[in-house]
Amino acid sequence: KMKIYIESSVPNFLFHEDSPDKQKITKIFFKEKLTHHKGFVSDLVLDELEKTPEPKRTKLKNAVVEHKLTALKLTKEARILADKYIQEEIIPKKYSTDALHIAIAVVNGMDVLVSWNMEHIVKLKTMKGVNEINKKSHYPYIFINTPEEV
Repeated sequence: KMKIYIESSVPNFLFHEDSPDKQKITKIFFKEKLTHHKGFVSDLVLDELEKTPEPKRTKLKNAVVEHKLTALKLTKEARILADKYIQEEIIPKKYSTDALHIAIAVVNGMDVLVSWNMEHIVKLKTMKGVNEINKKSHYPYIFINTPEEV
């Protein structure tokens, strides 16, 4: 079983009716992939979901419970690793939350991080840079993909 970290953008697309293609792919991902693999979020994801207006907030929180997603803690270790991604200009400082998502996934030994954030997270440059830093820092390789790629 793979351990899959689900970044905030993914559950949002379960209810994103103005993007029917991504919504359909996301629903298939939750139905098919999370049946066979273990899904994780983080305190960071849960905090972001809390900021969502109702009634979507309740739907998102219910999706986390329904799919038995385990919440990972944002630790000092993850903050230090995220800072390395920013210092090495893999993730812009302005988007430090994106670096934190990746770092949380890495320090917790996730096999893959799943996101719809194509600007700073799901990019070949990001995956390459993150994994170079991970190797130097003695962390495992991580795949960074969209739900469709998983």
